[in-house]
Amino acid sequence: MAAAKETGTMSRPEPDAPETLRLLACGRASARGSALLSRLVAASDAADGARRFVPIDLRGGEDHREMVRAAARCDVALVFAGSRAEIDRPLVQDLALARLMGLRHLVLMIEADAAGEAGHVDGLAADVARAVSPLDVQSFLAVPLPAERGEGGASVPALLLEHLRGLPAAFTRATDQPFRMTVDAPSDGPLLRGTVVSGLVRPGDAVVAAGSGRGARVAALAVAGVERMEAVAGETIALHLDGDVGAAPGDILAAAGDRPETCDQFAARLLWLDDEPLLPGRAYRLRVGAREVPASVTRIKHRIDTASAAPLAADTLGAGDGGRVNLSLAAPVAFEPFDRNRALGTFVLCDPSSGRTVAAGRIDFALRRAANIHRQAVDVTKAARAAAKAQRPALLWFTGLSGAGKSTIANLVEKRLFALGHHTYLLDGDNVRHGLNRDLGFTAQDRVENIRRVAETAKLMVDAGLITLASFISPFRAERRLARDLLAEGEFVEVFVDAPLGIAEARDPKGLYAQARAGRIPNFTGIDSPYEPPEAPELHLETDRRSAEELAGDVVDYLGRAGFLDPSDA
Repeated sequence: MAAAKETGTMSRPEPDAPETLRLLACGRASARGSALLSRLVAASDAADGARRFVPIDLRGGEDHREMVRAAARCDVALVFAGSRAEIDRPLVQDLALARLMGLRHLVLMIEADAAGEAGHVDGLAADVARAVSPLDVQSFLAVPLPAERGEGGASVPALLLEHLRGLPAAFTRATDQPFRMTVDAPSDGPLLRGTVVSGLVRPGDAVVAAGSGRGARVAALAVAGVERMEAVAGETIALHLDGDVGAAPGDILAAAGDRPETCDQFAARLLWLDDEPLLPGRAYRLRVGAREVPASVTRIKHRIDTASAAPLAADTLGAGDGGRVNLSLAAPVAFEPFDRNRALGTFVLCDPSSGRTVAAGRIDFALRRAANIHRQAVDVTKAARAAAKAQRPALLWFTGLSGAGKSTIANLVEKRLFALGHHTYLLDGDNVRHGLNRDLGFTAQDRVENIRRVAETAKLMVDAGLITLASFISPFRAERRLARDLLAEGEFVEVFVDAPLGIAEARDPKGLYAQARAGRIPNFTGIDSPYEPPEAPELHLETDRRSAEELAGDVVDYLGRAGFLDPSDA
């Protein structure tokens, strides 16, 4: 905070005009659209304070993360489209996402290139109006944006200007909301840096870190190195507290008398954005505020019909689908219901491998049952159980195509370990489907749930101190990553049992490939369902080059070198 004190300057933030309207610009990026946004700002500056327009320009963006973040502080969505555009998925998604994020006023800006395009413009406007009718918007307006002529170019369409000047500014800088700040950087003792997402903060205010529950008072604050007497929503600030509250990046600093909720399960509304469908149980990364944690959808309550907004039964969501879901998080996070706080009530889901945004959502409420379940402490630990067995617990995860040799090699490995006096258990894909997973089929959704259950079961066996072997096709990287993430560092050993499809199909010990080729077994991995090979397995066994006995020996040797076995057995 020294930099702020060096200035010797105290100031207050310049408040927004009471009639500031924030505009979220998205969709097609073009010079014409940029000119319009500039002229909107100029028009507001010339309007004697009657209405100020503040555009946030996200046109042309491919990742919806910034759109979700910006929508929390906007009033109107301006969606830009070309006059020859069709009512395609990206256009409808932008409109639906804007509405989901709380924007009840939607404006479609259609760039018209010639007078003869009027019919197409009208048709597109009518199509989009029908598409947004189930979204419960307060207003929808389609405005042609003509080509610029002359040095001065086109002015702001009078229809647009009149419409915007008549809309209420729903978002304010939230001085009537409780103070919330996302912690954006590691704390330096009592110095915290972050972004105010709602409310205001002044020196002397009592604040608390949502994560630790520890409180302090604000001694001083600064914005851009200038010490201030007040900071409000939307500003990035440095806070000097009179004590260390133990806040970490992603934590929420809040008004001491009104802390946000904290939980690890909640109900939400979701818009799915990815080409790959949503699969309940699959591991994703959830970002709310500045916090990011592993998460999964545990239940799809229903899909929302795009034509009627009616709820429909569904076990998955495809690109452009909306729905109501329950989510489970790997760790508790601070949040607020969307209806109370947009910034802390919206989230995105990301693919953990690529980082791409696959969904955006808004939080409805916490699932209270999550708070009523507690872990029971036990006195005999995993380490004690393992020490009694003279081994380190581990999960050997054998993955590969059907017929690659997974079960054969896993069985040989277990026999060798058992002969050495080690405590093991082998979970085999076919065997668990006779009991634990007998209710599951072979759709993508069922495959995800199959592996989730097996991974949780294997974790319990590792907790018991066992060397556990799991032999499953497990075709998806995401589910194998889920199994790895359940265990402590170094306990998961991925074993890629690699056989070319042609060789695996030629072996075909159970006659499954022949049935799949004949169309009698749908969703068969390698034929009409994909297999995603491991990218960095601990062991890569090529079964077309060496015998199963030799490869099993390689696995046992690895366990000895890695310290899982008693040195005398290695």
